Amino acid sequence: MLRNVFFVLVLAALAATSAAASPVVPANARKLAHHKAVHATAKAAHRSAARPAAHVARRRRSASSSRSHARSRQPVPSAYRTRALRGRATLRRASLVRRRFVFPPSPLRGSLESLTRQNERMEADGLERILDEQDLAARIEQKLLVPLPESPGLLVNADLIENHRYCRPWTATFLTDLAGEHDAAFHKPIVVSSAVRTVEYQAHLMHRNGNAAAAEGDIVSPHLTGGTIDIAKSGMSRKELVWMRDHLLALQTAGLIDVEEEFRQPCFHITVYRSYSPPAEAGPGSQQNSAGTTAAVATGASN
Repeated sequence: MLRNVFFVLVLAALAATSAAASPVVPANARKLAHHKAVHATAKAAHRSAARPAAHVARRRRSASSSRSHARSRQPVPSAYRTRALRGRATLRRASLVRRRFVFPPSPLRGSLESLTRQNERMEADGLERILDEQDLAARIEQKLLVPLPESPGLLVNADLIENHRYCRPWTATFLTDLAGEHDAAFHKPIVVSSAVRTVEYQAHLMHRNGNAAAAEGDIVSPHLTGGTIDIAKSGMSRKELVWMRDHLLALQTAGLIDVEEEFRQPCFHITVYRSYSPPAEAGPGSQQNSAGTTAAVATGASN
């Protein structure tokens, strides 16, 4: 009897102990919990390992930007700047200010006074303005205009059209004299870039060349009479330019020609008057006579 009571008490004590303990966790739940714990640990370890690397990268980027900013603020030596810009195109700031051309002083600079004088002298010589190509052809046929005297010492610009390679007889004499003296001094030719023009052609030229004189009115281009020619300055040396200025200025002082030295279209604009080679001197010896006149003028100017 006592033995049975003892067993009953022991069983009751065991039951109470089991009720107080934690409930039994199924095997699948334990595995899931284990995996979650391992994953959390790995994630935390990865974060802790990545944090210093990112911090170092941020510090490196910050230091690099600081150095580049400091370099940009420092002046760059001109040698390095030139080397850097040599292989690439550069942009320049646009400017609305028009640049003014500064031309060297010259006693032959053109002026309104000179152009007015040329028109008055041409009118006094009885020279009319050539209206169009038909009028030009008629004057060429009447021998009122003669061909430019081309020679080894005198060339004509290849762009000058054939029927505009004419001038007045006294202008041709002047060109022969000038080319001969220039060739003797420098052993090279001068080049005629423009000669006779018509009113029709001059009006067309005004639309292309802002420096061209008027085609109609009281003061017009003296090219319209055939007595004016342009001598190109391109290719002339400094000595040649000085020689041309001195030679032409002497003739202008004597009243035989009028000269305008142009710089935008580099040439000597020369109007030759009838007095350079009067009609009485026309004939086989006209060139010799005019050359003597030129020599006398030069001698008188030098005195």
